[in-house]
Amino acid sequence: MPKRNQISKKKIGVLMGGPSSEREISFKSGRAVEEALRRSGLNVVAIDVDKDIEERLKGEGVEVAFIALHGRYGEDGTIQALLESLAIPYTGSGVEASRMAMDKVASKEVFLRDEIPTPDFYVLKKEKKEDMVISQLPCHSTIRIPVVIKPAREGSTIGVSIVKEAQDFLPALDKAFQYDDKILVEEYIEGREVTVSILNGSPLPIIEIVPEHEFFDFQAKYIDGLTEFKVPAPLTAQLYGRTQKIALQAHRALGCRGMSRVDMKVSREGRPYVFEVNTIPGLTSISLLPKAAEAAGVSFPQLCRKLIEIALRENTNQREHRRTQKIKIPLTLPSPPRGEGRVRGLKGKAG
Repeated sequence: MPKRNQISKKKIGVLMGGPSSEREISFKSGRAVEEALRRSGLNVVAIDVDKDIEERLKGEGVEVAFIALHGRYGEDGTIQALLESLAIPYTGSGVEASRMAMDKVASKEVFLRDEIPTPDFYVLKKEKKEDMVISQLPCHSTIRIPVVIKPAREGSTIGVSIVKEAQDFLPALDKAFQYDDKILVEEYIEGREVTVSILNGSPLPIIEIVPEHEFFDFQAKYIDGLTEFKVPAPLTAQLYGRTQKIALQAHRALGCRGMSRVDMKVSREGRPYVFEVNTIPGLTSISLLPKAAEAAGVSFPQLCRKLIEIALRENTNQREHRRTQKIKIPLTLPSPPRGEGRVRGLKGKAG
């Protein structure tokens, strides 16, 4: 771990804003992080990410980046690839893990491969919407209403609908297709909504989420008072341990590092299911990762500083690995996975 005085000498750029649909939430996270790092006595500059980000990073002399960008560009591997090309260490997961986690379909393929329990699903693409809806509305061979419809590459539950009646299926598709040309139609799991944050390779206390709304939607996430959080989640010891174990498996399966938040549900039968892994979870005053860290005795300023320490350590490890193995980190983003996805009930273990 880098020494305390080494971190104090680094110029830290907190990257926020960006071009995604989560721009305003990113500002909330970024400003909270900026304030926390300043309170820790660190040298911080806030950077609103735009098309001139490369010149801004160079001009400011940023030596390590704290990524507080949510959604596309921030969580899909794009900014990570740019920072690697500039040899700037950064918080959170690398290029490939970020891309995989951002794409819910690609993530679920990994979960299937590693036998991590996740709800059954199928995929619709915008250009084939009419043909596929004719054959699959309002049910599927293994997935029937109620279902959850969500864009494949959005966060903060943007564009998400729970469909419980057949007449609501097409409007929900139209809503999701406003945000992505690829959407996920997922089995609806009745049960308790929980989340497990991962910090430095270890699970933090589980949080149960009890929203006033039907589910933990955009408003419930970012308006204080609309949701009750139970920390630690009131699960049996056996179920608690199993849920943390599965969350850590999902984090590792995608190759995440530093931090993540694994969103899950525990069914009425007591089975944990993984929905998705967030590589840059919210960092506002009411966000879940800071709440879980606080429950583990880690204050928000300590959390932010620790993430910087992890970023510098990982960068040192990567430099040493490249020196000894003489390998080169790819600086271009891999192409997104092709194909229509798979229905978990037809291909892959039920978990």
